[in-house]
Amino acid sequence: MYLKKIILAVLLLGVLGGGIFVYYVYTAFFSPNTAFENNEAYLYIPSDADMDELQGQLRPLLKDLNTFTSVAERKQYRVRGGKYILIKGMNNNEIVNTLRSGNTPVKVSFNNQESLPALAGRIAMQIEADSLSLLGAFRDEDFLQRRNLDEDSSLGMYIPNTYEFFWNSSALDFRDRMEKEYDRFWNEARNKKAESLGLSPKEVISLAAVVQKESAKVDERPRVAGVYLNRLRKGMALQADPTVIFALKKELNNFDTVIRRVLYKDLTIDSPYNTYRYSGLPPGPIAMPDISAIEAVLNAEDHNYYYFVADVENFGYHKFAENLVQHNRNKEQYIRWINSQNINR
Repeated sequence: MYLKKIILAVLLLGVLGGGIFVYYVYTAFFSPNTAFENNEAYLYIPSDADMDELQGQLRPLLKDLNTFTSVAERKQYRVRGGKYILIKGMNNNEIVNTLRSGNTPVKVSFNNQESLPALAGRIAMQIEADSLSLLGAFRDEDFLQRRNLDEDSSLGMYIPNTYEFFWNSSALDFRDRMEKEYDRFWNEARNKKAESLGLSPKEVISLAAVVQKESAKVDERPRVAGVYLNRLRKGMALQADPTVIFALKKELNNFDTVIRRVLYKDLTIDSPYNTYRYSGLPPGPIAMPDISAIEAVLNAEDHNYYYFVADVENFGYHKFAENLVQHNRNKEQYIRWINSQNINR
């Protein structure tokens, strides 16, 4: 009789202990374990992060870090780099599953950069890769040689837009994706249009950069592009002020320099980007042209204009002329206006 009581007691203790264990396991796995007030919290986990670094990021976001760690160990989770979104009220099981397979893409945008270092800096703000590794990938000699590019023309390789990347993408991941996007952009239709203009895709991009710098008005860009194409066909120098400004900035090695007025002395700068001294297109884009500027060149307006100057009666637009006499009249009006504004540089 006494033995039966002992056996019963042991069984009851076992059931109670098992119940406590099951309750603990259930609680550890399935009880809400977030401590943040917002609906979402974002984790950016570096590619080389270990569990200690992950725990450091999770500590302020979770009620109980220990139960998370226990569940992660039971599920044999291994830290993976990327961007992850935690939802308020998630339990440890959901958190581990999210960190295992929920790497979320980020949107990467860029436009109007004037140099490869500027592009690298812009991208480094949006993905894990740092600017030095990105710049190294952009300037890799084997890559440039394979694409028939050089330092001057390589900026045109990157078509500005908004793309989706995983946050933990490497510099090579970014560059190789942009190579594919470039080839996708230059489809058969666009290549035929470029060929009909007597230009290569690289030359179209170089001209598009000038067109974009000349006019911020998208609806005017095809007309501006038509002017430059007319000049190229006739063997005239482009005489584009933005190329002179770029040459001055390049000589100063400071692309943050603000130059609002091109002076006559600036036109003498000895640079292949100075389209007053050197005929034809500059050796590369003076900025990253957006898609509208590229399309403006490919679909340039057919007209007989060879000159244009800023229209001081309709700011942002230009007055166009077919001959130098007409252009000089338009230019006089512009010079009077700019002098009245005391813009000396």
